[in-house]
Order: sequence, then C-alpha cells, then structure tokens
Amino acid sequence: MIASAAVLAAALLSAALMGLAIQRGATCMVAAVDEVLTHRRANRAAALAEAAVWVGGLAFLAAAMGWLTMAPAAYPVTLGTVAGGVLLGLGAWVNRACVFGAVARIGSGEWAYLATPLGFFLGCLVPLWAPLPVVADGHFGEGRGAAAIAMVFALLAVWRLVAAVRAPHPGRFFWHPHRATLLIAVTFVTTLLCAGAWAYTDALAALARSMDAMLPLRLAMTAALIGGAVAGGAIAGKLRRQPPQGSALLRCLAGGALMGMGAMLVPGSNDGLILLGLPALLPHAWVAVAVMSLSIAAAIGLAAVTSAAAAAKT
Repeated sequence: MIASAAVLAAALLSAALMGLAIQRGATCMVAAVDEVLTHRRANRAAALAEAAVWVGGLAFLAAAMGWLTMAPAAYPVTLGTVAGGVLLGLGAWVNRACVFGAVARIGSGEWAYLATPLGFFLGCLVPLWAPLPVVADGHFGEGRGAAAIAMVFALLAVWRLVAAVRAPHPGRFFWHPHRATLLIAVTFVTTLLCAGAWAYTDALAALARSMDAMLPLRLAMTAALIGGAVAGGAIAGKLRRQPPQGSALLRCLAGGALMGMGAMLVPGSNDGLILLGLPALLPHAWVAVAVMSLSIAAAIGLAAVTSAAAAAKT
C-alpha cells in the first residue's frame, strides 16, 4: 500500500532501475534455453536462477524484520498450469524473447517489441478459465524452504561481495551483464516492499480483467520500467533508428498474445513466476517454468530440424 510520496518515488525509481538492468543483462528465457542447446553453456540460466535466489533471500530478511508480511499467491497445479506453460514457451519462441527479453529489446531500440505488451494485453482478454488462488498460510519468509534459500543467498552474497572487493573496479564488476541481474533482484524486492507483488505483466493482466486500487501505480511503474530500459540502451549506445517492419510487429503481437493467454491459465508470466514464484517455492510456478523451458527447447529443436531438412532439399 502506498503511504507517501517518498514511497511512490521509490517504487517508480526501482521500476526504472529494473528496466535499465534488464536492458544491460539482456535477461531472457529464450536466450537462456538457446544458449544451453547451442553452446552447451548455462550462463544466462544461472543468472536468472541467482536473481531468484537473491529475491528469496532479501524477502526472507525483509520478512524477518517485519517489513514484509504478505503471503504470495499460490494456485493449484492443474492441466491448465501445464497448458499455460506451453503457451508461455511457444509465445516466447514466436516473439523471439520472453517478457523480460522484450523489455531488453525495446531498450535497444527494437521498437517492434512494443507490440509484445500490447499482444500480452490482448491475450489476457481471451475468456480462459483460471484457477482460484489457494489460501496460503504464513508469510513470504516462513518455512524450512525459505530458510534454505536464505542460507544459499547468504553464501552467494558473501561470494559476490568478496569478489567485488578484489575486483579492480567494483562498479564495473557489478555492471557485468551477468551480474546486472542482481540489480533486477534488488529492485524487484524494493518494489515488493513499496507496492506489493508486482510485475509489469501483472499490470497488463489487471488492466485486461479488472480495475483495482493499485492499477494506476502499476501502469506508472510499467512506464518507468520501459523508460529505464530505453535509458539503459541510450547510455550503452544501443538505440536504433530503424522503423519496425510489419512482419516483426505481427510476430511480436502474436507472441505476446500467446504469452498473455498462457499467463491467464497458470496464472502468472515468467517475470513474476521466476522472481517471486520460484523462491517462494510455489508448486504451480515451478511446474509452469519447467514446462515453459521445455516448450522453448522443443520449438528451437523443431525449428532447427525443419531448417536443416529444407536446406538439404536445395
């Protein structure tokens, strides 16, 4: 609940810094899965996993200090969860970027990706059945699982701080594309403290399905997120001036719509599922992220086989 202008400013600043960090880190599930399949490396996947651990650890500390008293929304695992994960994965593949990656692409001046959030919004308008939330007991930072994540977070934090102290330029150390995801985690938690559970896809889903008291703030934070990404692209000199092609706009619109429909079925999209659902140990989030990853991998593999077969015929 927003209590003051200072908290509002902190929420908007956190969202803008998150966008800047997303652009810097080029965080994307499609790129992470493709890196594993093509290069046999998991650097991007490790960055996403570490960001989730940082969110879990910081949220645990905030709950222990009495700053965070919310219980994350949990949903039953159903066939809809699986179907939603498939749609999230296929939509990300069609879009050539997940919802994180779309923000990074916008920040690089790939303006066709502005159609992705529009498509996501349109997908959320499709009248699909969505499960009701399960009443969760306790707060975010309670339970043995939360304590285990907090311990892993403590080890990661010490390791990162020692490495930063030893680095010739600590600022550059943390601004490395991989470690920029840590800023995503920190700003995600600050937005959590300022405005409650938030992801820009949640704002689009809320806009599509119903108005709520926090919707104006969530939309303002979404604008700040995209603005931060564009600022990051401008600082890095990555902004392009090429107008988007119609085919790219349609592809992003379709990919966003598929992800929007998937998010309604799960419920949740990969930004909130990864950063909030995984560290909160929500079963529906783990299932949806696993299915989404496998769907992206299957789509990439099928596309490669199809391309190879077509090349062999020529």
